[in-house]
Amino acid sequence: MRVNPRALAQQLIDSGVLNDLSSDVSVAGPGFINVTLDNDYLSTALASEPLVTPTNAPLRIVVDYSSPNVAKQMHVGHLRSTVIGDSITRMLTLAGHSVVRQNHIGDWGTAFGKIVAYIEELGSDKEVGQSLDDLEQFYVAASKRFDEDKDFASTAREAVLKLQSNDPKTMAVWQKFIDASTRHMQEIYEKLDILLKPADIRGESSFNDDLPSVIDKLEDGGFLVESDGAQCVFVEGFVRKDGSQLPMIVQKSDGGYLYHTTDLATLLYRTNELNADQVLYFTDARQILHFQMLFAVAKKAGFAPPEVELEHHAFGSILNSHGEPLKTRAGENPLLADLIEQAEAHAKQVVREKSSHLEVFQQDEIAHKVAIGAIKYADLSKNRTSDYKFDLETMMSLEGNTSPYLQYAHARINAIFARGGIDSQGIELEEIRVRHPAEHDLSVRLLRFQEVLEQSIEERKAHHMCNFLYDLTVHFTRFYEKCQVLNAEKSERNSRLGLCARTAEALRVGLDCLGISVPTRM
Repeated sequence: MRVNPRALAQQLIDSGVLNDLSSDVSVAGPGFINVTLDNDYLSTALASEPLVTPTNAPLRIVVDYSSPNVAKQMHVGHLRSTVIGDSITRMLTLAGHSVVRQNHIGDWGTAFGKIVAYIEELGSDKEVGQSLDDLEQFYVAASKRFDEDKDFASTAREAVLKLQSNDPKTMAVWQKFIDASTRHMQEIYEKLDILLKPADIRGESSFNDDLPSVIDKLEDGGFLVESDGAQCVFVEGFVRKDGSQLPMIVQKSDGGYLYHTTDLATLLYRTNELNADQVLYFTDARQILHFQMLFAVAKKAGFAPPEVELEHHAFGSILNSHGEPLKTRAGENPLLADLIEQAEAHAKQVVREKSSHLEVFQQDEIAHKVAIGAIKYADLSKNRTSDYKFDLETMMSLEGNTSPYLQYAHARINAIFARGGIDSQGIELEEIRVRHPAEHDLSVRLLRFQEVLEQSIEERKAHHMCNFLYDLTVHFTRFYEKCQVLNAEKSERNSRLGLCARTAEALRVGLDCLGISVPTRM
């Protein structure tokens, strides 16, 4: 505007546009405007503004997350996709969007020929059922038979062909394994309080019949190029180190299909059948190139309309306390069931020490919430793209930026209402009168919830919400230390109870965005 910055800043102040919300406005430095929010403005806003105002432009958003390979039990490698994806779906729903959860499980391919052949070899349903109780060992046993017995290997290969041709008997045997795997998955989801249900599963097998039409669509559009007998799609911008074009192979020379083909069929379903405005994928960083090519081919060939947004959100790895990839002593990925069990055992020990006055069943209930909260928060509080160390000792701490610290703050607020014999639901927020500096600081943070929710959604990163909740809890603790609540004068007492109620709501709703439950007492 060709105006001196300080002079322009002063013009803005003189216009009075900030008068209704500020108690002091001043120009600083080369033209910064410092605004001190007015206490009366804060009081009115806390009494009248809801914690969340839903969007007036809701979208239909398909979110692809968790997506384990059902030939093995869920392990630590599935944790981040599951926890991050679930948190983002919760935030999107809270913001007013229509969310469709999709669990694209790996339930198809050559591995399942081994499994089908092994189930048929076991024979009786009882023996099969007992063996399927441990999916990991079942798959290992099937693979061992495949490697050691040529006749079994031949039978397994035949089973793959029968699966691909939808042979009824073979499909029935395959379904036994899928049902057992789904039960195992659901047990983990329920323990972790993940919102995915069996109805959200749409695995690779769901799109088996659609793969020929994917090839036809690509061929009709003139996008297929034969290379060494395989059918490929080339997209500008994807090259090898030697400068030659990098193809996306969609059909092998023997006529078999690849996961690129399945993912194109899946994308077509999500845009055409589910009517997605956005499709979000949460997977580890190793798949970045795959999704870049997938999205480029999908847009080029019309599998996704130009207006549909396709997003891949990668994440870092989980490390041990030494900064190495988290493994068992045998060098395997730790099973999620084992990690949950370890966390619950650790939490029970902490709760027994801190809450010995409670009944054992109450301690166990609290320990479960604390353990699951600690596992999730340790993941979600880190920038999604970063690696992080899995350290139960740190995760379970009642101090610092941890889930137990936030859960304890919520329990402390509940205790305030319980000691006063007050129903927190009946608090009159209109009585909030912000006066003390600690009340002011707490109020400013309470009014940031909407902003932080929108930032977390926009960046698809839950650590913004975690940082907000931690900052809120720190300032609530300072407020509680400096301002009497139950022993204050009536008007101050009612006002501060209102601040406590708003803080409890923000903690409860914010932690729910992360999939973390809040114990009523700890």
